[in-house]
Amino acid sequence: MSRVDKRVVTTALLSAALLALGDMPPVVTGDPLLTPFALAGAAEAGNYDPAVARVVQSLVEYTRWPSPRNPLRLCVAGPALYAGRLDGLRLADGRLIERRTLPPGAVTAGACDAVYIGQLAPPAQRQLTTVLRGRGVMTVAEADPACRSQAMFCLSFSAQAVSFRLNVDAVARSGLRVDPRVLRLSTGGQP
Repeated sequence: MSRVDKRVVTTALLSAALLALGDMPPVVTGDPLLTPFALAGAAEAGNYDPAVARVVQSLVEYTRWPSPRNPLRLCVAGPALYAGRLDGLRLADGRLIERRTLPPGAVTAGACDAVYIGQLAPPAQRQLTTVLRGRGVMTVAEADPACRSQAMFCLSFSAQAVSFRLNVDAVARSGLRVDPRVLRLSTGGQP
């Protein structure tokens, strides 16, 4: 078995293990610094809301704040196309994710535990992630599949799936801890 084949098998096995442990999406190959993950069965007739809700809920499940949040305050900044099902999400331990809709520029470090960045222009996205850097706030960008905004997680949409990229640098600067299994997968499944 070649080195590439072993890497693909290792990545597939790790992805399957995470799926068995909790609702973690399987791995798709890509850039080692920003590796996309896919969520199977995501898109139903162009309605990405349920898939986005599952992805965001999973990201919150695998992220740890310095002190537990209950409820966890998820702010939606700017107009969002696929945030319709982010209301009333519940984590496996029973904690509630409380959605707040905020106009752009209204996000302050203490108001939100996570920010879902909607359809903002690239400079506005980057400004928002810069303000939140190092403040213990998880960031998820809806309209930045290349992660140029420096959000921690960047969604990408296709006809078959909703996927996301993990921005390792943004995670490192966030002040939050993302489960090491996710970080291991973000480097292509290398141990």
